[in-house]
Amino acid sequence: MRRGRSACTMDRMSSLGLRPLDPSRLARHTDALYRAAWALCGSPHDAEDLVQETFVNVLARPRLIRGSELGYLLRALRNTYTDRRRAGARRPLTVELRDDDAPATAEGAVDARTVLEAIAAAPPHFRDAVIAIDLLGLSYAEAARHLGAPEDTVASRVHRGRALIARRLTRQGHHHVSRTPPARRPACCG
Repeated sequence: MRRGRSACTMDRMSSLGLRPLDPSRLARHTDALYRAAWALCGSPHDAEDLVQETFVNVLARPRLIRGSELGYLLRALRNTYTDRRRAGARRPLTVELRDDDAPATAEGAVDARTVLEAIAAAPPHFRDAVIAIDLLGLSYAEAARHLGAPEDTVASRVHRGRALIARRLTRQGHHHVSRTPPARRPACCG
């Protein structure tokens, strides 16, 4: 009995560690992608657009992935962001700040928008490491795998990135910035 062509193709894909991306499972990663996009863009409006554009790009054709769906989607998000930046490099970058973007805060307090803008202004290697660890809650091993860097390098980038962000916030007049990293959530608790 002869096996069909698709069965041979599936066996070959499995032997290479590849599997098809299941579009029905993508919605579960929307929140993590949105947080990462907001940190990259510095604006909730741009973050929504970036996540939507990433999904359009990913769903444009069938995809084969190796590893986790979230890792694949984060790389796709970063690539989409990079493509947008390259395309917009010839135009001046303007971000319209609206009064309704963030709620009013107590004097001296740091709101989420200010922190995300500071993260977005960090150099890419530091920004990506801080986003992976602090915003997405990935372990250092997971972040290293997704960022394509050794775990020690990711730890160093997170440390330096946090320090850069804290200095930036302090220069902006936010003197109550904590230098201690946030408490880590267990991986099971998203």
